[in-house]
Amino acid sequence: MAAIGAQEASSTRCSYHAFLSFRGDIRNTFIDHLYTALLYAGIQTFRDDNALERGQNIALELNRAIQELRISIIVFSKDYASSIWCLDELLNILEHKKAVGHMIMLVFYHVNPSLVRNQTGSFAEEFAKHEERFKAETEERKEEGFDKIKRWNEAMREVANLARMVLMHG
Repeated sequence: MAAIGAQEASSTRCSYHAFLSFRGDIRNTFIDHLYTALLYAGIQTFRDDNALERGQNIALELNRAIQELRISIIVFSKDYASSIWCLDELLNILEHKKAVGHMIMLVFYHVNPSLVRNQTGSFAEEFAKHEERFKAETEERKEEGFDKIKRWNEAMREVANLARMVLMHG
């Protein structure tokens, strides 16, 4: 898989203002509306389905976009924690925040922030599934996996305590 060239990579900073992190379960509903509203407001937003070309190393490009942009918008939905991609993005976003003051905006879409902070409900269920998957790995991979789960847990608690917007039914 070919990564984008240096010239294209540096243009990411100029082309986009914000990075959008979300689970695909809300891609064609809330995310499409949010993305359109951001564009309408003049905020060019990087999201994985429209910003990446075929053949690119997705993980590398997502991480590069996070590193090059100043703002990340994380949209927590009920299935967010089921995605290792999302959880790894969350770690990268928090690392970038600590390193250079990257701004994080949170949206809790039909999810109470306490579920994220305490990893209860669907978040607890998804972390239990990740633990089961890692238990089946080799000893070294198992240890790496459990370490990663611990880092995801800490990241979820940390980010859930930031200022946020909660969108619930009603």
